[in-house]
Amino acid sequence: MILKRIYKIIVISTAAACLLSGCRDKGPSELEVAREKGISYMEQADYVNAVAAFEEAYALCDEKMPETKTDISLYEAACYFRTGDFESVKNICSRILELTENADAYYMRGTAFLNLNETESAKADFDCAAELEPTDYEMYLNIYQQYEKNNLSAVGDQYLQQGLNIDGEEMEDYYQKGNIYFYLKDYTKAQEMLAKPVEAKHKKAMMLMGEVYLALEDSVHARNVYQQYMEEYGDDAAAYNGIVLCELADGNYDGAVSAAETGLGLGGEESVNRDLLYNEIVAYERKHDFETAKQIAMRFMELYPDDEKGKKEYDFLITR
Repeated sequence: MILKRIYKIIVISTAAACLLSGCRDKGPSELEVAREKGISYMEQADYVNAVAAFEEAYALCDEKMPETKTDISLYEAACYFRTGDFESVKNICSRILELTENADAYYMRGTAFLNLNETESAKADFDCAAELEPTDYEMYLNIYQQYEKNNLSAVGDQYLQQGLNIDGEEMEDYYQKGNIYFYLKDYTKAQEMLAKPVEAKHKKAMMLMGEVYLALEDSVHARNVYQQYMEEYGDDAAAYNGIVLCELADGNYDGAVSAAETGLGLGGEESVNRDLLYNEIVAYERKHDFETAKQIAMRFMELYPDDEKGKKEYDFLITR
């Protein structure tokens, strides 16, 4: 699973762009062209060519450009992270850390160590990442998730506790702690934490509260939250996906299909569209309209051939 933190890492920073831009009236430098080429390949998930471009850009840096070297190397490490080449992640992050202390480099290298069964080194790096970003909830949750994936949840528990112990009374603090409790399936605590930000119409908290109610099998309150969200912020594909789940829970399969089609028509994020399309397949299955479900499943597999849940549905439907 590619974690949100990696998407955060690959956002082009204004500072880095300024470092590379130089004199704009003279046009971009070779270094900047190579870096932008790497980013373009990365956005297309062409990681082989992205790495080659980032290496080209790195070779054009001199010893007076540590910030630029760090920026380029973080992109390159994120490419290797996405392909699961943890030996290369470790090497590139070590190169970064020879230049500067960097929380993301420690996090990625810690993940690499963990996947290479170097658990002591992994923990040392995760501790360094947490020390550098002591109020980053996402960091603590991502570290826990890495331990969980490697069947070491007991070790990762301490990082979640560090996240819950962060001082803060802002709506974002309540949301983030609610998110941790949700991940731990402590839905009562999650509700308690999310109550204030939901009342304050905090966007992410409202969406998460809908998920909490669904987890508690309370589709009535879940639907109300999603409807309130759209009354406040307008039609939203993710909110419609929540409505689809409510309709499925209530056995209203025509309503689920209708909500899914409406959500898909909004042009939301790719991950949300994937969920909507998958849930539409489920709705048609439960309607016993297996032919329509199969046609949608075929389209789903064309779009998302690596999706395991989608493949199971497709394999089931082609035998009907």
